[in-house]
Amino acid sequence: MTLRDTIAAIATPMGVGGLGIIRVSGPKSEEIARKLFKPRKRVDNFMTHHLYHGEIISPETGATLDEVLLTLMRKPHSYTGEDTLEINCHGGPLILQVVLTEVIKAGARLAEPGEFTRRAFLNNRLDLSQAEAVVDIIMAKTDRSLELAVSHLKGELTSKIEALRTSIIDVLAILEASIDFSEEGVDVEQNSEIIRRIQAIVDDLHAMLATYEQGKIYRHGLGAVITGKPNVGKSSLLNRLLGEKRAIVTPIPGTTRDFIEEFTNIKGIPVRLTDTAGIRHPENIIEQEGIAFVREKLSSADLVFIVLDGSEELTEEDVEIIEENRMRKAILVINKTDLPHVINIQKVHQLVPDLHPLWISAKYGDGIPSLKEAIYALVMKQSKEDHPSTMMITNIRHKMVLERAVALLSQAKDSIVGGLSPEFPALDVREALDSLGEIVGKTINEDILDRIFSTFCIGK
Repeated sequence: MTLRDTIAAIATPMGVGGLGIIRVSGPKSEEIARKLFKPRKRVDNFMTHHLYHGEIISPETGATLDEVLLTLMRKPHSYTGEDTLEINCHGGPLILQVVLTEVIKAGARLAEPGEFTRRAFLNNRLDLSQAEAVVDIIMAKTDRSLELAVSHLKGELTSKIEALRTSIIDVLAILEASIDFSEEGVDVEQNSEIIRRIQAIVDDLHAMLATYEQGKIYRHGLGAVITGKPNVGKSSLLNRLLGEKRAIVTPIPGTTRDFIEEFTNIKGIPVRLTDTAGIRHPENIIEQEGIAFVREKLSSADLVFIVLDGSEELTEEDVEIIEENRMRKAILVINKTDLPHVINIQKVHQLVPDLHPLWISAKYGDGIPSLKEAIYALVMKQSKEDHPSTMMITNIRHKMVLERAVALLSQAKDSIVGGLSPEFPALDVREALDSLGEIVGKTINEDILDRIFSTFCIGK
């Protein structure tokens, strides 16, 4: 990739809509605008960040392709830090593709995935953690996950990392000064101060790492699988939690053969609900495949809803399902409270003494608020904070970098305690500094950049 060329892409999702945007970035942006754009009023010089009304014309035929609004944003005050052109077309897939083709003929090339944001990073408009936050904003599924992504885009994570890097630099300066004056002997008081400072940094890193499990759920969502024997109300529970009829519900056992997945928002947590086929001894190969899918989904689930029918006695199938999910993070749900209670609750307690059953009526909604509270409490470890911190680690890459920094700093501290020459802890401290620099992109290689930006959509 070179920053000397000009790139272009459709920046809005494919499909029919009121508007569609074609984004162009690079040194030929204004040249392309002058080749293709015919303003309604004469324009001698494009003013930056102004909307102009006119038409896109084919230079070859002179035909009008679309009526558009056009904006030229001159560097460095643009998203990419380069001259950037945005063409607001009508939002049909065909017209967008036609205009994009003309833009490419006029001197641009098709952008690679994430190339606009990558240029913003390379031109110091964003650091790497902010660039990654762009994708998180686009993919956010709840208000809370959006709040976390926006905080990272605003630089809250960057500020924390830079503060830690400053503290590490201070420690490194002391260690390197010790190397220069090592002939004067070891200063025990100074070593104690270095150890204290390193430990304070390690404590801060551990505090950040402790937020990852919750942050990961906000970023990626929680995978929750609803399981139980046929006709216990699994599909009814899915529909109730989604607030819409998504799964077919009938009194006929085995209605659900495949699995259905949908996201819902439970107190800010994006939960990917999976409704599965009822587990029983399969009657045919189709049902056998459906049950095999269930077990595959259960093996990778973050949370399992074990659904029992409160209007019937426990069966061997119920017991088998409970036993299969005993070691998983689970919520025990007893459905059909609107019917007479027949289930032997003492036997249920004997099977799973550590799970408190929640009684619900998926048909009428009774007990659903309590179920949502239980999901939140279980996932968020019963956190009762009204305003949880937005300084939360949500990215596995960041987690791995922080863990590596902790290991290096701990090794440096052990070297000092062990009386090693200051060159050894200084080397570890410097590597920890470089490691933290990877989060914001101060120390990063091209392979990692390629991997990060390949996850972006084309046009962003």
